[in-house]
Amino acid sequence: MKGGGAGEKHQNKEANAAHGGAVYGGSGKAKLSFLYGLLLYVILPVLVLYFVVIAASPFYNPRCSQESNAMAAHFVVASRPANVSLSALNVSSSPPSPPPPVAKPRLTAEEAPTGLRHIVFGIGASASLWESRKEYIKLWWRPGRMRGFVWMDKPVGEYYSKSSRTGLPSIMTSSDTSKFPYTHGAGSRSALRISRIVSETFRLGLPGVRWFVMGDDDTVFLPENLVHVLSQYDHRQPYYIGSPSESHIQNLIFSYGMAFGGGGFAISRALAEELAKMQDGCLHRYPALYGSDDRIHACMSELGVPLTRHPGFHQCDLWGDVLGMLGAHPVAPLVTLHHLDFLEPVFPATPSRAGALRRLFDGPVRLDSAAVAQQSVCYDRAHQWTVSVSWGFAVMVVRGVVSPREMETPVRTFLNWYKRADYTAYSFNTRPVARQPCQKPHVYYMRSTRMDRRRNTTVTEYERHRAKQPPCRWRIADPAALLDSIVVLKKPDPDLWKRSPRRNCCKVVSSPKKGKDRTMTIDVGVCREGDGID
Repeated sequence: MKGGGAGEKHQNKEANAAHGGAVYGGSGKAKLSFLYGLLLYVILPVLVLYFVVIAASPFYNPRCSQESNAMAAHFVVASRPANVSLSALNVSSSPPSPPPPVAKPRLTAEEAPTGLRHIVFGIGASASLWESRKEYIKLWWRPGRMRGFVWMDKPVGEYYSKSSRTGLPSIMTSSDTSKFPYTHGAGSRSALRISRIVSETFRLGLPGVRWFVMGDDDTVFLPENLVHVLSQYDHRQPYYIGSPSESHIQNLIFSYGMAFGGGGFAISRALAEELAKMQDGCLHRYPALYGSDDRIHACMSELGVPLTRHPGFHQCDLWGDVLGMLGAHPVAPLVTLHHLDFLEPVFPATPSRAGALRRLFDGPVRLDSAAVAQQSVCYDRAHQWTVSVSWGFAVMVVRGVVSPREMETPVRTFLNWYKRADYTAYSFNTRPVARQPCQKPHVYYMRSTRMDRRRNTTVTEYERHRAKQPPCRWRIADPAALLDSIVVLKKPDPDLWKRSPRRNCCKVVSSPKKGKDRTMTIDVGVCREGDGID
């Protein structure tokens, strides 16, 4: 029985073992099915969604940044098969090429810098003086490059010719002004038609005009210098640019706030438009005024636009020799000269006034317009001379050491417009001609001008004006005894007036030696650090 009980127990164990294996085997299959379901229906969709989001993200896009590109390359290299090369995966190890430069947008016509094409000239003239005055206009007018009109009281010969053949602006006849009152006893009714030149020119409707520039038939303009002055102002704003008279008395009679018409003035397009609308009514309100420029000034006052003064416009209400004025010109570009028939020729050796100015325009104005008549002061220490260079015009040599403060003050080589007036009748500082015979300046006028292309330097030569000098007992050497000519070297400087105003500096490079070289060489240029008088 005991043996049978043991066998029964063994059989029961095997049966239990078989039953337990069946139970545990069923439970394992259920767990495996659960894991497969979790992977298929939960984890796999989440992974797919994750990679879709990452692929769409800009941080994953290799084109977005250099760092992202490097990360992408690292990911590919880390996961590529061992038998696949880096080049096969089209991943470059070099940094990406920089983006192409962005092209600068082209300036529109309105944004372009002001040039001659943006200026239209209105020249007041009369048929009675036309034959002599037109020679002044030919000096500065540039056919094909400028726009403008000469406004006449009646037609002249050139009225029927093309301007390209005459070398002059087109001729126009002013409209009838008989409806406007004029009551000044000493003036002329021509002031009415001349005052309307800007308005009549505006009504022509020329395209692209920014500035309307007014002058007389004996006004001489330096075009490049005029362009520089006007380019500093916004033509879309109302501007009235010019200068009063050199005569204090003239300014008292008329106004210090008036641009004298003979010296020229400029009116912006915005202001010309306003003037054209109201000028006819304005002229009716001022019948007792004398000239055209004070009528313009009256209308400017009604419009509330003051004069913007510029010292480069010269009415030249003077008589005689302009050496003192041009020899010590203000530190500003020379823009105009006027009343040339009342002044001596700028170069005394040339009898014709227009011929003398032709020398100025053919040489210095052509080579370096910005520097014409700009003063520099330096010293020849070996001879104890003071040297004042007015580039392109004249050089003055004075015995002794004269301060720049004195040299930059114009010498009264001229007379006031009112000849009986004394030195207090000028509207600018002047000084008398030296009373001490030894300090009378020796003047050397410009003889020739050329460009040294190899050194990019202008070479101007000045010869002594052989005028009788008073006797002098000073021991300082007489310039007339040693010096016949002066050579001035200067590099062109078209950006002269784009910097802050400052006189150029000069240096005596070589000095004349008794019995040998009778020439002085002077270098003129932009002042460097340390330049000045020790």
